[in-house]
Amino acid sequence: MKQGMAEGNSRRIFIIIVALCILYTLPVFAAEQAEEGKKVPVTKYWMSVSTINQTIPGMAEAMSGMGKMLGGMGGQGFGPHRELKLQLNSPRKLPADPQETHDIPPGQKMGKTLPLMVPEMERVTARPEEGMPSEHKFEKPKFRMLIYWGCGETVRSGQPKIIDTEKMSPEDFGRAFSGASPSPQYPPSPRSGWIYSDWPNRKSTLQVPSDSSLQGEHFVHGNYAPEIRFSVGEKHDFMAPVDFTSVQGGLEDSIRFQWQGIPTAIGYFALATGYNQQNGEMIFWSSSEIPDTAFSLMDFLTPGDVQKFIREKVVMPPSITSCSIPKGIFKDAEGGMLQFIAYGDEMNVVFPPKPKDPDEPWNPIWTAKVRLKSTGMLFLGQMEGMKYPRSRDSQPEEYRDALPEQQEPESNQEPDDAGTIRKLRGILGF
Repeated sequence: MKQGMAEGNSRRIFIIIVALCILYTLPVFAAEQAEEGKKVPVTKYWMSVSTINQTIPGMAEAMSGMGKMLGGMGGQGFGPHRELKLQLNSPRKLPADPQETHDIPPGQKMGKTLPLMVPEMERVTARPEEGMPSEHKFEKPKFRMLIYWGCGETVRSGQPKIIDTEKMSPEDFGRAFSGASPSPQYPPSPRSGWIYSDWPNRKSTLQVPSDSSLQGEHFVHGNYAPEIRFSVGEKHDFMAPVDFTSVQGGLEDSIRFQWQGIPTAIGYFALATGYNQQNGEMIFWSSSEIPDTAFSLMDFLTPGDVQKFIREKVVMPPSITSCSIPKGIFKDAEGGMLQFIAYGDEMNVVFPPKPKDPDEPWNPIWTAKVRLKSTGMLFLGQMEGMKYPRSRDSQPEEYRDALPEQQEPESNQEPDDAGTIRKLRGILGF
């Protein structure tokens, strides 16, 4: 009896010892396996290339004065211009004196190099607001939105889709805003354990010239990232500005707008908004052929997403150069604003390149991306001082030859800036 108990205890002790050995060995084995399969983090570099044309046709001479009266909205904010943003993430340790720069081709006309800088992080200590109650009562937001879609002269059957927060559950509200979902994009950004730097920055805030070109050799180098070399061709240079050649119709009419085709565009999308001050309704219209709020489409998209949304009839193909907003949807609004985007192609470079043999090991060191877009904005409605088509003189010189000569206005009356500003305030709600 005692012998059997002793044998049983011995087996239990043996099992416990084996189990302890396994428990202590597993973390070491797992760590070794993880280290064996671990890949070196990849340095990531992005160039976000934008062409922006925020114009009020026929108001080029008044922009400067209007900008001051609108609190800084004018000046360089209006008219065609180009913007460039450089962003880098490196997994290396930040040196005591970080130095990184992007050597640019001569045609960019911004000097020889653009310095990348690590932002100065400011420590912000959260402090409770004085006089704030300890408990906050959440109030459900109250607003009403009318959603229209599709190019055409008349409102289609089944429109508008109404979003009324007072009559909708959170689930209904979420479904109402569902629509085209672009692939998430994660440009380099400040993150734990990584170096982040960018341009423009506190050291360099150069404006991009209207005739700047990215075509040529690019070289990123310094002391906290591997050397990055790539070449940019015509297809991935700055896109031409969005150029509205004709806008016809008042707010009570069908508004037909036409634009000059952009040679490097791979798709177009338009979104118009207005506000009815009398009943507080927001009015939205998009060029999508299917019901879609499409708020997420007014930014960079991957070429794959653009092609997908063209097939789904959410985005217009590059062969389209005109569209009409249905009649009367903005008739009760003080005014309307049209936003337009032309999507460009995307360039992706990885070093070293992926080997053709799938069995050959591949450990990328860096990746570089150049993404493109061209956006435009104009105000809709019968506003004093506005003439269509747009002024040739407001366009960059290299695009003027492609534009028709502007006809002289029949009247020599100067634009009524004050009246125009009143209209703008009605549209923008200030």
